[in-house]
Amino acid sequence: MPEARLGKRLFLQGNIAVGEGAIAAGARFFAGYPITPSSEIAHHAAYCLPKVGGIYIQMEDEIGSISAIIGASMAGAKVYTATSGPGISLMNENIGLACMVEAPCVLINVQRAGPSTGLATKPAQGDFFQIRWGTHGDHSIIALSPATVQECFDLTIKAFNFAERFRTPVFVLMDEIIGKMHETIVVPNPQDIEIENRKLATCLPEEFKPYAYNEDLVPLFAPFGDIRINKANGSGHGQDGFPDNNPDNYDRLVRRLNDKIEKNKKRICLYKTFNCQDDTEILIIAYGCSVRPALAVIEQAARYGLKIGLLQLQTLWPFPDEIILKYSRKVKKIIVPELSLGQLRLEITRYIKDIPIKGVNKVGGMSITPEDIIKVIKAGNEE
Repeated sequence: MPEARLGKRLFLQGNIAVGEGAIAAGARFFAGYPITPSSEIAHHAAYCLPKVGGIYIQMEDEIGSISAIIGASMAGAKVYTATSGPGISLMNENIGLACMVEAPCVLINVQRAGPSTGLATKPAQGDFFQIRWGTHGDHSIIALSPATVQECFDLTIKAFNFAERFRTPVFVLMDEIIGKMHETIVVPNPQDIEIENRKLATCLPEEFKPYAYNEDLVPLFAPFGDIRINKANGSGHGQDGFPDNNPDNYDRLVRRLNDKIEKNKKRICLYKTFNCQDDTEILIIAYGCSVRPALAVIEQAARYGLKIGLLQLQTLWPFPDEIILKYSRKVKKIIVPELSLGQLRLEITRYIKDIPIKGVNKVGGMSITPEDIIKVIKAGNEE
């Protein structure tokens, strides 16, 4: 971002805060296709990237967009794109390619009501499973989700750091409410922003293997155009990058692509807690726009004689099962508000078997209210 904006308090829209965070993280290439409700991110990139020596390209569609950022990433750039659910549907084949060739990239999905065109200007949280399982084959993925405009900035930087550290696509999963919201944020000074960059190969060209790895399971990177010859092979490949259909080799490859993320869950899984005490009886688990009505419920809890805590998931994938188990251990009930028919709740039920889990669900393009959550809590208490 322009230096004049660093170290300042700014009144920003969520989508613009994402764009500012991307530039602060070192992103210098954006390829995208405007789509409601994410279009401000593309507008911001078109205006601001050239000011810092970056490049903005409006592509013909979302398929072209994901293809362009993968290519730019393999040339060494920090890259991102922004879209909504219908755009992610078109990108999914090449998201799999990015996983396979280990191209660091950040994909911002500002969710809207679906399926299909749905309600283009209305909020939803129905892409929770899409970003995890949209592309085919066994793969892991990282997805972060902000609930405030400040988090739009902060978690976008985290997303770039994770993408670079683990050489993988990373999602920033937002929603129309957070994307369009305006709030005051604090932009840190440059020296206070933690930035990670992919590890570069330094060996002699004849010694370089593009998919060789050490104990952290992440290959060293050489950009296309470097004296070391890189390969981006979407087929089964050996450490030298050439096709290799040997079953044992492919088993090792796929397991490594998963393990480099799953074995680092403690580092990747970010969260916040509110009023989670030893005597908490009801735990609300939420992310994105559903965090805000949940916070209002906590403020009202004493009025109803209830002991309520909130677990805010900032990392959605890899799924933070150990964190959920930790904070669910002593509670009597779990409430999951979300603008879907219960995708997060369904995933939680894979790990929590002995505690009632109640959903607060809307799919009509309207926000969940504190009253919606209280109604479900009171109904359960009366059973």
